[in-house]
Amino acid sequence: MDNSQIFCTFRGYELMDSKNKVITSSMEDYLEMIYRVTKNNEYLKVGELAKLLHVKPSSSTKMVEKLINLGLINSKKYGLVSLSEEGTRIGEFLLNRHNIIEEFLNIISPNENTLVETELIEHHLSKNTIDSIKIFNEFININPKIYNDFINFKNKKLLPLNNK
Repeated sequence: MDNSQIFCTFRGYELMDSKNKVITSSMEDYLEMIYRVTKNNEYLKVGELAKLLHVKPSSSTKMVEKLINLGLINSKKYGLVSLSEEGTRIGEFLLNRHNIIEEFLNIISPNENTLVETELIEHHLSKNTIDSIKIFNEFININPKIYNDFINFKNKKLLPLNNK
């Protein structure tokens, strides 16, 4: 075996990555959601954020405080928040990343779990991989014949698996 490769458990890779990251996966989810909402509205209520992310209001309040301390969120009276300039930049990137992965999953295997799979995958891919997936999505969209060839190939490969 090649000793230059490092094999770890999933959690091990997460821990390695966390040493280089200031923003956690949960923080990314909050920033992405705030960006989604505040693209059309100037502010978002912390309580509404909790509902959108299906978390307790106290959890949402704690996370918002962390993001304020990092300078990514601005806070107003009555629990209203908006993104700072840096928060907006990061939020836009996160939403674009989400959309690229979701489009890719819909290309290769559209199903009812696409959103869940997107949420699970998006925090663990490098920018280079995201850029490559974006290019792949664009390539498939402008080459419908290749896409149809892929679907036919995939269906032939899956047919024996589905008959077991």
